[in-house]
Amino acid sequence: MDAPIPLEEVLKATTVTRQAVIGLPASRGMLDHRFPLTPEGAGMLVARGFRVKMERGAAEHIHYGDNAYARCGVEITERAATLAADIIVYLPALDTADARMIKRGSLLLTFMHADEGDAEVLRILLRRHVIALALELLTDDAGRFPFADILKEIDGRAAIAIASSLLADAVHGKGILLGGVAGVVPCEVMVVGADMAAISAAQTAKGLGAIVNIFDNNIYRLREALRLLGPGVTGSALHPRVFESALRSADIVVSTDAAGRAGIVDASLTGVMKRGVICFDLTSTPGSAFPSLQIIDLDLASPSDNTSGPTRLCYVNAGNAVPRTVAMALSNTFVTMLDDILVCDGVANALKINAGLRSAAFTFLGKCVNRRVARLLGIRAVDINLFLQFS
Repeated sequence: MDAPIPLEEVLKATTVTRQAVIGLPASRGMLDHRFPLTPEGAGMLVARGFRVKMERGAAEHIHYGDNAYARCGVEITERAATLAADIIVYLPALDTADARMIKRGSLLLTFMHADEGDAEVLRILLRRHVIALALELLTDDAGRFPFADILKEIDGRAAIAIASSLLADAVHGKGILLGGVAGVVPCEVMVVGADMAAISAAQTAKGLGAIVNIFDNNIYRLREALRLLGPGVTGSALHPRVFESALRSADIVVSTDAAGRAGIVDASLTGVMKRGVICFDLTSTPGSAFPSLQIIDLDLASPSDNTSGPTRLCYVNAGNAVPRTVAMALSNTFVTMLDDILVCDGVANALKINAGLRSAAFTFLGKCVNRRVARLLGIRAVDINLFLQFS
């Protein structure tokens, strides 16, 4: 009888891959209360292979409970665990304690915070070799700014919605409708600048029946805005006499970054405005457009906190008054961006391939790659393109 012949055993080949962990810490104290992901958005990331960890109670400001996220596969945990994730999504400015808890070499998705008070946090991020991306600087294939434009659009629409409510308040406002009725002249809305925020504000005001005037010294930008807004909106350059005349009759004034210094309403111009005029500063430096007016920050207070009756006030952070809308809008863009990182098999590869991501980086593995941050820290900025080429 022949001896048995040993045969090879076919084994199943497996590849062990570690899931990338996304951390969602809660905003602390009276900071920016915007939250980046809805339960549905977080669930889409879980379905794509990410692990998502959220700090307990982090989404309270957008009126979602922990259970809504847990049902979508999100792990509800403590703050330290979210800050130790591979990818941290945190929109407000970090404090030094949080920065020290971030894992070495992780990815931080946030907005640019490069003021004097943020210098020590930035130094910690450099020491911990964190790759930090400023979301408002991120561009798409066409050179547009998806995160910044979303927030500008929300700011513009929210400003007019809030202003309309304030005008209709019979106790603290004027008790009038923005669009008027038959036989009653509508309110006048003056929009200074012709960028995304300005166009959104003008569209909303026009839709509510207001008389809308838009101003910008960039004639090409103004022409494009008027084309998008259609008939019924008047456009003008920032001619001093025309500008002052519009200020005298405006019920609502909205100023945006596109206005520049020419659109600043200083003390001499503030005096010509109506009592009870509602001003919204949608610039990146809140309060700078109306330097002599009392400021109400809508991230910290309710619009109804004004109890002094009709007066001249400047409202800032309009979009923060509608944080759930912000979360819903940002979720779509975050899912797309994190998909790109997943497909590229890592952040470093994604930065090499995607120029839009590279443009948003301000710290990269211990190197400062943004000139503004470098000036704040008193160091030289490194060209990230050269750094990636030899890394």
